[in-house]
Amino acid sequence: RPTQAVRVPAIHLHMTAATMQVSQKDFQKAQEQLKLLKKDPGNEMKLKLYALFKQATEGPCNAPKPGMLDFVKKAKWDAWNSLGNLSQDDARQKYAELVSSLVSAESARQKKEASPEEGRHDGYETLIVTTKNNITKIMFNRPDRKNAINHQMYREIIKALEEAGKNDSTIAVITGNGDYYSSGNDLNNFTNVQPGEMEKMAKDGAVLLKDFVGHFIDFPKPLVAVVNGPAIGICVTVLGLCDLVYASDRATFHSPFSQLGQSPEGCSSYLFPKIMGLAKASEMLLFNKKLTAAEACAQGLVTEVFPDSSFQKEVWARLEAFASLPKNSLAVSKQLLRSLEKEKLHAVSSRECEVLVERWLSDEFVNAIGNFFQKKSKL
Repeated sequence: RPTQAVRVPAIHLHMTAATMQVSQKDFQKAQEQLKLLKKDPGNEMKLKLYALFKQATEGPCNAPKPGMLDFVKKAKWDAWNSLGNLSQDDARQKYAELVSSLVSAESARQKKEASPEEGRHDGYETLIVTTKNNITKIMFNRPDRKNAINHQMYREIIKALEEAGKNDSTIAVITGNGDYYSSGNDLNNFTNVQPGEMEKMAKDGAVLLKDFVGHFIDFPKPLVAVVNGPAIGICVTVLGLCDLVYASDRATFHSPFSQLGQSPEGCSSYLFPKIMGLAKASEMLLFNKKLTAAEACAQGLVTEVFPDSSFQKEVWARLEAFASLPKNSLAVSKQLLRSLEKEKLHAVSSRECEVLVERWLSDEFVNAIGNFFQKKSKL
């Protein structure tokens, strides 16, 4: 019995020392973790942390009570004093637990922010399509290819426009992921085609293009292009079918059709002369002139240009305000503005596609594409 009486306190003392050691270690670690928090935990939480830190390092509140008008010191004193006779060990433990909860909460928030966007639509590989705040955003998502549009992407854009036209969003927005808005047609669409398959490729391509442009012509809601960087070819020509075009000041607009042995599409042969005048449209569509964002705005192709540093913030704040407007009123008003020319636009697109089939089957086109890839291989 005497031996047992000696052993129990010895074990108890050993466990208490170990607990104190862990608590002190956790306390020091918590202080380091607190410095790494990216988000301010708020005044109420900071007062709790202050009080626990003071209790852990100095014990119960021993400072004189500040005057009533010294609000900051009074709040700190009240928080510390409210802990009463809480032991320093317990204060260290509570401090470490509180910091741990803040770290866990921030980590969970960061994981959520890194997870797929809220309202993201499934079934897309070349696009990111989301609906949030009454806006359906269709984002070209081939940044490694400068968002060049391949056959799959054409079909996915058609699908996204169909969904956006029918869902509950008020407006739809098209933009690009990365440095480019879009580099236009992926010229790989025209490679690896056997001589006997050229005619079928050209006709199938024209059918797809006509369907693609038709979805822009018929889109029932306001459609906004947010041009975040350089835009080339088809993604430039369909801008005339959008209701607003906002551009970063680093965006450029280029339609090098004759350079590639092709001809205009996207109703640009009709709309661009109407928008910017025949001379300026000819300069762009015939002679491959690349426009800066400021030039495109001055010529009426772009609605407004924003500094690249504030582009996303300014544009999306404006779009969210637009999306809060009455949805049906916007749709009806768009139809009044656009409906009279729909038949004409479809006819223009059909003729453009017919000419393109001829171009794609021409020696000029084959030679131009060959020269393009030859130059590219030398870069």
